[in-house]
Amino acid sequence: MTLEEGLRVKLARDLRLAGALVAAGDDPMPTDTDIDTETETETDSGAGTDDGTDDVVVGGSLSLASGTEGTVERVHDHRDREVRQSHGAREYVRLKSLLDDFGHQMPPETLRQLEEQIGSLEPEWIAHQGRKLRVTVRVRLDNGFVLDDVHEDLFTVSDA
Repeated sequence: MTLEEGLRVKLARDLRLAGALVAAGDDPMPTDTDIDTETETETDSGAGTDDGTDDVVVGGSLSLASGTEGTVERVHDHRDREVRQSHGAREYVRLKSLLDDFGHQMPPETLRQLEEQIGSLEPEWIAHQGRKLRVTVRVRLDNGFVLDDVHEDLFTVSDA
């Protein structure tokens, strides 16, 4: 399934996100050279307060229930990058095509041999399919959360 921008989707399963939470646009590890002059001016003038909001990195977790709906904002298809096929994977494709196109015309013994060859190459083909890169998406959920660069298989098409 390939999702498209603007499509309504919902989470296919429960998600739990855990780790460091950082305010969007903030550098989680400010250095001495990253000095905000407005903050210094406020602090020097006494307008700023020490309420602990300077700490932008906190630990935590977030759980999102399956069925949470949202809209696809962006689709990034990584599949356009060619994943090099091994000789066995190429041979599997060639023999499978031969079987599909001419298998009904082949003598029974030849057909059996071809099916055996395809069967022996199938694990290599499955491994090749597993190496292909997937499609990632950016989804803005209805509750305001945004999931970015997540695999499309985490979502199903919404009924609404």
